[in-house]
Amino acid sequence: MKLGLAMFPTDDAVRPAELGRIAEEHGFESLFLPEHTHIPASRRTPYPGGGELPREYSHTYDPFVALATVAEATERIKLATGICLVVERDPITTAKEVASLDHLSDGRFLFGVGAGWNREEMENHGTDPHRRFSLMRERIEAMKAIWTQDEAEYHGEHVDFDPIWSWPKPLQQPHPPVLVGGNGEKVIERVVAFGDEWMPNLGLTSPDEMARRVEELQEKAAQAGRGEIPVTGSAAPRDPEAIERLAEIGFHRLVWYVRPEPRDQVAPKVEKLARLVHEAQVA
Repeated sequence: MKLGLAMFPTDDAVRPAELGRIAEEHGFESLFLPEHTHIPASRRTPYPGGGELPREYSHTYDPFVALATVAEATERIKLATGICLVVERDPITTAKEVASLDHLSDGRFLFGVGAGWNREEMENHGTDPHRRFSLMRERIEAMKAIWTQDEAEYHGEHVDFDPIWSWPKPLQQPHPPVLVGGNGEKVIERVVAFGDEWMPNLGLTSPDEMARRVEELQEKAAQAGRGEIPVTGSAAPRDPEAIERLAEIGFHRLVWYVRPEPRDQVAPKVEKLARLVHEAQVA
């Protein structure tokens, strides 16, 4: 199983490049950085985790800028958005950022995507929360066209452009893996339609329910003429038995979060986490 690390990359925590080096030194395969362009002060949308929204949500670096610094400071670790809020981003500009980062990192980028939960945040970007999933699909399909065609065009309800030129193309072919995040009722359909992997939040669903949904994913993938779709688990547990159970269910990567803190506090926690998960893998 592949082991990933995640952290909200804030302006008062360990720098992303340093975190990337620490993660790589301790055997993590990937580093996931979340995204929030801003946090509306209204707090109208309740925090899914309950209680007050943690401070880090409004203090994050742009993930592409942060991951670019990680790329320069590391050699092997994969660089991932976890997740990129594509419903808050222009698809032509985002396609350029993805391709640029994939090139500059020698093909190490994983494109985790999602539609988000903060309704007023997306409204500030001109996105209707009720249409966000169809918007996400069109923006991803449009980006795939840009990555794979010399003269790309896309004509949809939300995204519409005539033939364009845009280089570089991603180094990975046909493009970096698209990891579709989410636990919602229709997320499986979205993964099969335009994703390369599914990335659910493990803190929101029981193991038994997750096993059922992974089975459903593979059944629908087969019905669509696709092979087995990999599953990455975000917000993974730290209990060895739970880790073993997730491996049995069919997860090929688990991602653990660490709190955004200064380097002297983060480094020992990453080291302790690495020991725990590596021992769980061996057991």
